[in-house]
Amino acid sequence: MRLARLAASALLATAIAFPLAAKAADPENTLVIELKDGIVEIALRPDLAPKHVERIKELARSGAYDNVAFHRVIDGFMAQTGDVQFGDMEDGFNPARAGTGSSDLPDLPAEFSDATFERGTVGMARSQDPNSANSQFFINFAPAPFLNGAYTIVGEVESGMEHVDAIKRGDKKRNGVVENPDRMIDVRIKADE
Repeated sequence: MRLARLAASALLATAIAFPLAAKAADPENTLVIELKDGIVEIALRPDLAPKHVERIKELARSGAYDNVAFHRVIDGFMAQTGDVQFGDMEDGFNPARAGTGSSDLPDLPAEFSDATFERGTVGMARSQDPNSANSQFFINFAPAPFLNGAYTIVGEVESGMEHVDAIKRGDKKRNGVVENPDRMIDVRIKADE
């Protein structure tokens, strides 16, 4: 009996310590981003934001995210990317407009949840309108509780956070705008590799 309790306790401790293991193991919902310093894998969360996750997967599969700049990076907060209209550093890059564009697809309705913004959380960027997320997203360097319930969470970094930490930072006086920014070199869904 005691052995059974110990085994159950060990299983519970593992489940608490690794809550994303089941989600991250699903290649269909794993976003792979190649950065200059290495690979980042993100466990997407269709359980929290099915429409937003589908959008990210659609844009990744079409190649829209390839070579897109991290146009706004604020030390101690987050790195923002995903402007497929003005952020593609090989096709149409416009540093003055990067961060103002989107995809050709319609904006998405908010899918806010009770999940919290922690280090490694991936959220959708939007304007003042809660229903304006489209293609841009950000990765948190640190917890950001002021975003909880106000921005859609689409995933969590599963591996490669050290590569996210190495992304070039922007000027704090310019709200994180980055001169000669780093980029997402290649973005894909793990199931397609």
